[in-house]
Amino acid sequence: MRKRIHALITDRETNYPPSIIYNWMMVVLIILSLLPLCFKEEIHGFVVMERVLTAIFMVDYLLRWLCADLSNPDDEFALARYPFTFMAIVDLLSVVPTFLHVSKVLRLSRLAHLMRMLRAVKLVRHSRSLQLVLRVLDRERTPLFAVLVLAVSYVFLSALLIFNVEPDTFGSFFDALYWAVISLSTIGYGDIYAHTMAGRLISMLSAMMGIAVVALPSGIITAGFVEELRAFSQDDPTDG
Repeated sequence: MRKRIHALITDRETNYPPSIIYNWMMVVLIILSLLPLCFKEEIHGFVVMERVLTAIFMVDYLLRWLCADLSNPDDEFALARYPFTFMAIVDLLSVVPTFLHVSKVLRLSRLAHLMRMLRAVKLVRHSRSLQLVLRVLDRERTPLFAVLVLAVSYVFLSALLIFNVEPDTFGSFFDALYWAVISLSTIGYGDIYAHTMAGRLISMLSAMMGIAVVALPSGIITAGFVEELRAFSQDDPTDG
């Protein structure tokens, strides 16, 4: 019985029809569970749906826990470790708001909404596309981290520079950091901007630097996608 359950909830990669149906069903249910977050007011139908979906998600959590040792046959403590894995914690935290809501402990608070939004993370488990993105980011983590360090360093230095060049324009260093991030991303909201010639020159250089910084990770990720898709097409048993 446990092997059948394990095949149902985890063997989507082998094109097992019931597993494919189960995964698509879970994707739909996760998306439905996020719909109430699009409304400010509490709708009775959504409350009922939330309780039903929470029960389904709890059953899914318990089934995955029950089959954890089958997913990791080499780990004799798999069943004990499973509740402390990242996805298991996400599964548990995403259903907690419903129980708190029923008990009147936490009713329609921002914390409850944020915890419900964790359900979007559950989509990673059921989506090949999201798993592909994560594999690409993991494979290219070293060059991406280097670009991140470059961007953060430039943001800090440009914020420090503009803060000293135009102290009257920026009330705090955080305002300068905000301006630097917006300038580096080439968005430019216009709520905070330089007034002096020197400040505008710094803004121009920051925007130009932003084009290069944005282009670097785009090229890295694109190259990673090409390699991952090539490897996937070679490993996919249904290909060709």
